[in-house]
Parts: sequence; structure tokens; C-alpha cells
Amino acid sequence: MNTCPVCGEDIGHSVSSKCTRCGARQGATESFKPVSLADSISASGSPSVATTGETPMLLVRKGAETGERFTIDRARLSIGRDPLCDIFLNDVTVSRSHAVLEYGSAGVTIEDTGSLNGTYVNGVRADKAILASGDIVQIGRFQMAFIHGAGDTTP
Repeated sequence: MNTCPVCGEDIGHSVSSKCTRCGARQGATESFKPVSLADSISASGSPSVATTGETPMLLVRKGAETGERFTIDRARLSIGRDPLCDIFLNDVTVSRSHAVLEYGSAGVTIEDTGSLNGTYVNGVRADKAILASGDIVQIGRFQMAFIHGAGDTTP
């Protein structure tokens, strides 16, 4: 029995390249297990030193993956509902190809890639923005804190 790796739908021996339930491409996805921060959050709700450092990250504050973190460890990361995106946000409020993060000498920038619901930084819709530690990024129902720098304790 074959099942869709995204939604678990029984696809039997279908020759289709997409799941009929969620539209995920078959045979092209990998298992995804986000890192849990449950042990790294202090009693005050702030990330402990173990979740901060020089590598920038997005910490999910609201949404289906609350408490998860996405490390920004490459020059370019795609964000979207497509299971092939580097940061996979599985919710209908997120476009398949929603935004990209770029990490370079100027820091980390986020750019909306023509999504339906937009990308927001600190409550303002942004086509492209340079992120500063503590900024809040909203993509669909997901609200994420951008954290970068040693000693940053952004909640």
C-alpha cells in the first residue's frame, strides 16, 4: 500500500504523480521532522541560550508548528506549502511557493514570491525586507520570530 507522505492518503498503485487529496508530488518528498524546542524554552517562555547563537533562525510562535525552529544555514531557502520547499509550512493560508530567505553579507532578507496572502514583517506587508533580530514574520497562520546573534533572547 502506498500512502502520501504529506497527508497520509492511501494512493494505492496510482500512476499519478500527485496526491488526489492534497496535491503533493509523489516520490519526490522526504520525511520531515522539525526540531522541538520544548526543552529549550525557559519558564518565562523565552528561548534559552541553547536556542540562540550566530546562526540565524525563525522560531515559530503561532501556527501548527509552534515551538519549532528553522535554521537559516544556507544562502537561499524557499518557504511554502510545497513539500519540496526548504521550509515547509503545511497550511492552506500559505502559498505553495510563498517566500524566499537570502543570507548574505547584508544579513538575512525575506522576499515574497507573489503569494496570495502576502508576507508580513512586524505587522506590515513586505515585498522584500532585511530582517533584524526580534522581527516578527507572518506567513499565513504562522507567526515566527527572527533570531540572530549571540545572547539574543527574543521571545
